[in-house]
Amino acid sequence: MSALRGESRAAVASADGRAPAAPAGAYRVVKRGFDLIVAATLLIVLSPVLLAAAISIRATSPGPALFRQRRIGRRSVEFTILKFRTMKIGTPDLASHLVGPGSGRVTGLGYWLRRTSVDELPQLWNILRGEMTLVGPRPALYNQDDLIVMRRAAGVDALAPGVTGWAQIHGRDEIPMTEKVARDRWYLEHCSFATDLWILMRTAVTLFSSRGVY
Repeated sequence: MSALRGESRAAVASADGRAPAAPAGAYRVVKRGFDLIVAATLLIVLSPVLLAAAISIRATSPGPALFRQRRIGRRSVEFTILKFRTMKIGTPDLASHLVGPGSGRVTGLGYWLRRTSVDELPQLWNILRGEMTLVGPRPALYNQDDLIVMRRAAGVDALAPGVTGWAQIHGRDEIPMTEKVARDRWYLEHCSFATDLWILMRTAVTLFSSRGVY
C-alpha cells in the first residue's frame, strides 16, 4: 500500500518542471532494437494464429477481421491502432472498463480473443511502424479527455504507448483511472531494460488469468 501511495502522489503532481525525462540514450536504442526484433519474430512465428483468428472472426460474425481505432500516442500524437475485432459492428468507441463484464457488445469469439489477448497481436505492426512499443502505458482513446489530461500532468505523455505495461500487470481493465496513471508515472520514473523484461514476464503469467478483462 505504501508503494501505491507513493505512485499516487507522483501521478497527481502537476507539470512543475520536475517530471522525469523521456527514456533516452542507450536504453532507448536498445529498447527500439528489442521491439523490432521481437515484433518481427512474433509476426512470423504467430502467423498461423493470426490467420486462424482472422478467418474465425469473419466466419462467426459480420464485419471485418481487423478493427482500427483512433488512439493517442507519445506527445499526444494521434495514430490508428490495429486489433482483431471482438465487438459487434456499430459499437461506439468505449474504453475497456466501460464495456463491463458480460457485455452483449462483445461477440462469443471476441470474449475468448480478449481473455487470451490474441486480439492485441495486430499491434505488433504498430510497433514496427514506430507508433507503439512492447512496454509502456496503454494508449488512450482519442475521446478519453480525462485520462489524456491526467497523463500530461503526470509527465506520462513523454512515453510511447505499449502493448503491455506496469498498470496492465496490476489489474488490466479493472483498476481505477487514478491508479492507472499512478502506475504509469511509476514506470516513467523507473523504466529500464530490466524493468521491461520483468513486465513482459509478468504479462505472460497474467495472460493465463481472465481477471480484470472485460
